[in-house]
Amino acid sequence: MDEWQKQIQVLIQEIDNCIKRKEDETLTLSALAKKLGFSEYYVSRKFREVSGMSLREYMRQRSLALALKEVRDTDRGLLAIALDYGFSSHEAFSRAFKKAYGVSPGEYRRNPVPVVLRTVLKPFDCYLMANGGVSMENTTSDVKVYFVTIPAHKFLHIRNYESIGYWDFWQKQSVIPGQDCETICGLLNSIPGKLDDMGGDEPDSGSGQVMAYINEPTGRICSWGIPLAEGYGVRLPADYSKDVPKQMQLMDVEEGTYIVFEHGPFDFETQNRMVEQKIEDAMKNFDYASSGYELDTTHGRVFYFYHDCKRFWKYVRPVKKLR
Repeated sequence: MDEWQKQIQVLIQEIDNCIKRKEDETLTLSALAKKLGFSEYYVSRKFREVSGMSLREYMRQRSLALALKEVRDTDRGLLAIALDYGFSSHEAFSRAFKKAYGVSPGEYRRNPVPVVLRTVLKPFDCYLMANGGVSMENTTSDVKVYFVTIPAHKFLHIRNYESIGYWDFWQKQSVIPGQDCETICGLLNSIPGKLDDMGGDEPDSGSGQVMAYINEPTGRICSWGIPLAEGYGVRLPADYSKDVPKQMQLMDVEEGTYIVFEHGPFDFETQNRMVEQKIEDAMKNFDYASSGYELDTTHGRVFYFYHDCKRFWKYVRPVKKLR
């Protein structure tokens, strides 16, 4: 993996750490360049090459995104939030907030409609860059297989009937106005009440965002022999009734039994492909007959895929009892 991409990731994490610690004095190009051991000019130029924006603009968008979550999820005063995230006054914060999201902080707090948040930039995400997990180091955890009952819920998502996997999914979505990865992940990041949200900021399962495979007669026949449409979104409570972004759809998912294939934490850079192969082998070789269950291929059933290397790699597949 390119050494500079690793350095960018260090820089991005340091920016978030500084914002969250409210250490504004460290949010300077000089301090960040010193941490990496490069000149300010070099850091600035390389960051723009990888991210497509200036370091200053990235920091501004991230600060606004984190501030928005406090506006939404706490009852702290707007001035206190503004000052914590580097704004000189309530007015300056309101202007920047409204320019970014189309509503003022006060209006958003009263009615938290979905908006596009700047999520953490992941320049060497294996799915977005198609280059993760180069080596094949052994992992220390085996694949766990177990059954769970998942209560009825809703799934807010976008859907593609032709894509083959995560990378191809976003390639195809990127040509549809308003359905590119950054826009969709940013919108989903602003949705409150996500069932799988563990407080993460990255566009992965840690922030409640999941890939899904929806049984659709008009979908592509996948390697499992099932017609599937691929989706990306968030699971929400069954009584969720807030606004739905115009480019997304909200579907009801009934209560059901699922089989889970789960691998524990792993090193993304070196073990991603190994873990993927282990999961695929476990699913392929599982003896459904002896378990008393079979895959439920009923129209509308949803297969979920969770990817969060800090916690797990997990496939959740609907099943039904054998007759």
